[in-house]
Amino acid sequence: MTPEMQGRSDDRLLDPAAFEAALRRIGAERYHNHHRFHKKLHGGQCSFGQVQAWALNRYFYQSMIPIKDATVLTRMGDSALRREWRKRIEDHDGMEDGLGGIERWLRLTDSLGLSRDDVISARHVLPATRFAVEAYVEFCRSRSLLEAIASSLTELFSPQIISERLSGMLAHYPFVSRDTLAYFTARPEQAQRDSDFALAYVMREARTPQEQHAVMAALEFKCNVLWLQLDGLWTAYVEGAAPPGTWQPTEASTVRAA
Repeated sequence: MTPEMQGRSDDRLLDPAAFEAALRRIGAERYHNHHRFHKKLHGGQCSFGQVQAWALNRYFYQSMIPIKDATVLTRMGDSALRREWRKRIEDHDGMEDGLGGIERWLRLTDSLGLSRDDVISARHVLPATRFAVEAYVEFCRSRSLLEAIASSLTELFSPQIISERLSGMLAHYPFVSRDTLAYFTARPEQAQRDSDFALAYVMREARTPQEQHAVMAALEFKCNVLWLQLDGLWTAYVEGAAPPGTWQPTEASTVRAA
């Protein structure tokens, strides 16, 4: 919980500048670029198998984003709002086969030698990955539209992590290229558009202290969703405690140095 949410009386509304600053502070403190797995991955310290595990598990999150966004879309009564939100689904699913963010992510998993069937089926994802992602979809289904939109505000901070991911992985891992990391080259512009829209929406629609609290809590929740996924990867593939039934690195992938 941010300092702004602690010790505040519920009858005090933050002014726009203070409200936005509070949201950005959540990202500065809680975004998953601070996680030790992120630092290991982008610092070139992961084995080939650990990179495979990250890509396979992260695909499940990517694949569920348009489902989450479709859930939010059904709750929007305004056609202009739906048109704007629909762009998110189009970005991930593409306008035809072979296009879109999900397909670009599959090119990454292809390049890492992972079976498309294994990746798409999600049968080998970690329990922590599945729990976190399904909780996010349920949050966007069951909470208010304001909270659902607010949970997407992690996109305010994604350009930084994408920049770190591109530069770090290209510098340290010979088994990736700009082509296989094409998902990330398209995302900054899309994330900027989407975060501008979401920020403007919550700044306009959070009209009470309680609604501001709800927006900040939704953003903290989403940061936790992203953080938990990396916790799962660390326990399973750095500490070597991958649960039964989840993806297991081959002996070759565990020794192939990054």
